[in-house]
Amino acid sequence: MRGNRRTLSEGGSEGAEIKAQGKIDSELKGNTLRVYVYALRKRKVGVREVQRALRMSNPSLAQYHLNKLKDLGLVSGDGGGYAVMEEVKVDIMKNFLRVGTLIVPRFVFYAVFFSVFAVYLTIAASPYFQYVPVLELFCGLLIASSAVYWYEAQRAWRSSPFP
Repeated sequence: MRGNRRTLSEGGSEGAEIKAQGKIDSELKGNTLRVYVYALRKRKVGVREVQRALRMSNPSLAQYHLNKLKDLGLVSGDGGGYAVMEEVKVDIMKNFLRVGTLIVPRFVFYAVFFSVFAVYLTIAASPYFQYVPVLELFCGLLIASSAVYWYEAQRAWRSSPFP
């Protein structure tokens, strides 16, 4: 019976986390998402800085979105400056990774890996192509897969909401 209680209480906390994530997903879009991503990049931002960087019509609009992020628990601060408290992965950001202040599509890492591997294998195996013809096919498939990953990375970058 104790095992059931533990499972139920753990399920309750998971349910609360799912509800909180659902609220963040529903609230974090449009200009609010743009402000959040800008704050992620800069780590600490001010109202006027956000307004100028994102070309908002007035500072009160930037203040509104920063307060919205504060209410969601994603940033902390007051009118003077806001700092990111928590990094969340909303639907559109799941295909991106943060590397320092850069936000990069995941496909870039796959593309770099496959490109380096394809170039290395092609150079190393080129003397053996006439003896083992399957190596040419394998090198061609690696080159094609790296091209596909570069295409997907470029497509993800273009469709991103990031300024």
